[in-house]
Formats: sequence, C-alpha cells, structure tokens
Amino acid sequence: MRTNRISVQSALGLSLLVLGLNSARADLPAGTVGQTVLPFPPEAHRAFIIDVEFDSFVVGRVTVVDPDQKRVLGMVPTGFAAPSTLSHDRKTLYSADIWYSRGTRGTRTDVLTAWDSSTLSPAWEVPLPNKRAESLTQRYSLNASGDDKFIYVYNFTPSTSVTVVDTQAKAVAGEIAIPGCVLNYPIGNRRFASLCGDGSLQVVTLNDEGKETARSRTPFFDPNAEKLVERAINVGETYYFTTTLGTVRPVDFSGDAPKILPSWSLVSDEEKKAGWAPGGWQLMAASPKLDRLYVLMHDAHEPMKWEDPSTLIWAFDLKTHKKIATLEAPVPVWSMQATGDDKPLLLGVDVEGGLQIFDLKTNKLSGSMPKVAKTATQVMSY
Repeated sequence: MRTNRISVQSALGLSLLVLGLNSARADLPAGTVGQTVLPFPPEAHRAFIIDVEFDSFVVGRVTVVDPDQKRVLGMVPTGFAAPSTLSHDRKTLYSADIWYSRGTRGTRTDVLTAWDSSTLSPAWEVPLPNKRAESLTQRYSLNASGDDKFIYVYNFTPSTSVTVVDTQAKAVAGEIAIPGCVLNYPIGNRRFASLCGDGSLQVVTLNDEGKETARSRTPFFDPNAEKLVERAINVGETYYFTTTLGTVRPVDFSGDAPKILPSWSLVSDEEKKAGWAPGGWQLMAASPKLDRLYVLMHDAHEPMKWEDPSTLIWAFDLKTHKKIATLEAPVPVWSMQATGDDKPLLLGVDVEGGLQIFDLKTNKLSGSMPKVAKTATQVMSY
C-alpha cells in the first residue's frame, strides 16, 4: 500500500507540474532570435579555424575567432571534411561540402557554399560534380583566383582534376583534368599550378570563361631522391615547399614559366645529424610584411612520423635564409598561419583543440584560446 501511495502522490505531483509548465508557457510573450553581424571590413587578425572533428567526421565547422580579444565570434557548419578558403575581398568564406541523404550513407551531394563573412549565413551555393577529394583539409585543395572570379576545387576519384566555379555566374564553368598531379596552387587571375608525381610542376591557363587555353610542365625535383611535402606556403606568387628532411625548394610563378629558385636548408649539418627536421600538418607559415618563414620543427626526426605536431617553431629570414628565432608553444601545434598585416600574429592550432597566439614582432607567446575546436586541421586569416 505504501508503494501505491507514493506512486499516486508522484503522479499527482507530475500532473500539477505539467499543468504549471503549460500555464507558464501560455503566459510567455513571443520572442525573437537576433543575429549578430560581424563588422566589415574584418579585424586584421580575424581568424577562421577549420575543424573536421574526428569524433563524428560526418559534419565539420569553421570557427571564427578574434585572437586579440580571445573571443569566439561565430561558427559556420560545413560538410564532411570540408576544405575552406577566403575571398581576397574579405566578403566571402567558401566551403566545398559533401552531404549524404541518410547522414552517413545514401545519395551523395557535393556543393560549393558561399558564406557571408559578416553574417556567417549562406549567401548562395553551387552543386558540384561528386568528385571533391575526401581528405584532411589543406590550403591548396580549395582556392580563389586572384580576382575572386573563380574558385578551384580539387577532385580525387582517384583520377585527379579541378572543378572551376564561376562566382559571378554562380555556376560550374568546367572541369580541368590534371592526371598524375595534385592540388591547385593559384597564380594570378587565370592560372593555377599542380604538383605532379614525376617531380614536375604543371601550370594551366584559363580564359575568362574558365576554360583551359594553355598547359605547360616544368621539372622541379627528383621524387626518387627526396620526399617533397605538397603543403607549401606562398608569399605572393612565390611558393615555398620543403622536403621532409628540411630542404626548402622555392618557385617563382610570376613569369610566363615557373622559375625554380635556389634551394636552401632549414638545418645545419650538425642539426641534421642531431635529427632536426620539419614536421606537422600545415607545417609552414609566412609573414609577408616581415619577410619571414615559420616552420614546425622536431629534434628527433623519424621518417614515418614527420607529420607529428611540435612545440618548437623556427623563424627564418626569407632573404638571408638564416634562422633568427625559436618560438615555443605550451602545447604541441599541428597547423599554423601568419596574419598579413603590419603587426602580424602567428596562429597555431594545437592537439588539444586550442589556439596558440604569438606576437611576431617579439616572437613571444601573447596568449592562448583553449578548446576552440575538436580536430583543427587548418587556420586561415587575411
């Protein structure tokens, strides 16, 4: 009888609670949901962190932060391991999304989404061929032409190609086959380069309709003698590649044909013997205003672990090729980006989902933002 009495009392209490909630809900006035609009032009140090989130890997996001104020400004939801890029006019964030009709399975839909950089809302989208490369995001799998007219989307099926999207017509302009080559490194307004398996660089020239008008190949490195990391960094139209052992191989694309510049080493002979070598995912960053290169470095290089994160960042003068400073993060960093302004910051995403912030005028850590991402693969800035 005691059990029954408790059950009756509990049921009565629950009924009264539900009635009270219903009554309270009826009395609440209708509310509105506001939307914060970020200022334009954006802050010089505004950064965009690409998070592919290994925990689910079905959807990702781009988290927008203000490193100066140590604030999260907003977030953009993206598709499966979606590469992203910023327009040069700073008005648009692009993501190349993949969606499945049943979440993890079903009909696949590829789409290029253009997000307004102030409202962080989708402005428009273009359906893409279902070919977009499914891999960890990197700088040169999605990029804009110098005048923002075209977006280049890297495809891998495993055939390789580049889908060209016309942002003015908001339509696919065409597809450029790049057999045996990978990625798209933008050059000016109407060209892009790709890195090829035979050690050459292929340059494709487009017309104003996004159609191919010319193609060339230039020998670059010997793939049988060294391992070149495809994740380069550019300053203008000069791209800096490095090998896994620390040989920097720069290329100047500003002329009619690529000009292979003299190579140089990140490490001295003594440092090489001690095991020093570059490592990380987006393992290099460059400050155009300071004319410096920043590289994640390991003191115990292992051939199969060169993509591991590191707490140590070496700074080099791009004119003299001399090491000028060592920056140290409190947590191992995996990917980096330097801002392009007169008071540049180096932004590094760490293995704990945080952002490490360095003042590049002093080469000192100026702050950290913990837990801004789950699995950050890339940082973007202006």
